[in-house]
Amino acid sequence: MNFSIKDILTITMILFAVIDIIGSLPILIDVKNKVGKIESAKATFISGVIMIVFLFVGESILKLIGITVSDFAIAGSLILFFLALEMILGIRFYKDDTSATASIIPIAFPLIAGTGTLTTLLSIRAEFKEVENIIAAILINLVFVYLVLKYMNWLEKLLGPGGINILRKVFGVILLAIAVKLFRSNLHV
Repeated sequence: MNFSIKDILTITMILFAVIDIIGSLPILIDVKNKVGKIESAKATFISGVIMIVFLFVGESILKLIGITVSDFAIAGSLILFFLALEMILGIRFYKDDTSATASIIPIAFPLIAGTGTLTTLLSIRAEFKEVENIIAAILINLVFVYLVLKYMNWLEKLLGPGGINILRKVFGVILLAIAVKLFRSNLHV
């Protein structure tokens, strides 16, 4: 094993920015309010499994079924687009989620282990050859994700309804911009 603290910190910061669990807080609170409860351990575990499996076999799986990384990113951008519309306009698209599935969709995928995260992992894998450093960075990020999910009620009380509403609108617009950028940058016409 060839652990590099510098590489782990670099990869951790890249993934932290892409996962953006703090920026996703308004979405998480919306989902929690719709379904009643988010299972933080389950969502974190499933996100970790998705990321680690995709790290090793993601590109091969996509090629096997005839999907490019760009196709995958565009599909994820559409999901993010509709989540952003929910936040900005106050309309609901995900009416049928139960608390059992909400921890997986849309929390584990696409919010935490979404197309941005997964395509970033493919890029990181090409740049940083030591897989153990990438896995360590994923685990560090998962600890932070778990803590935010676990203490979401406390964070919600800290921010209050006004703060959450402002965050929801602001991050809704940001999420919409990310969805459009992800769509545009992967659309090869």
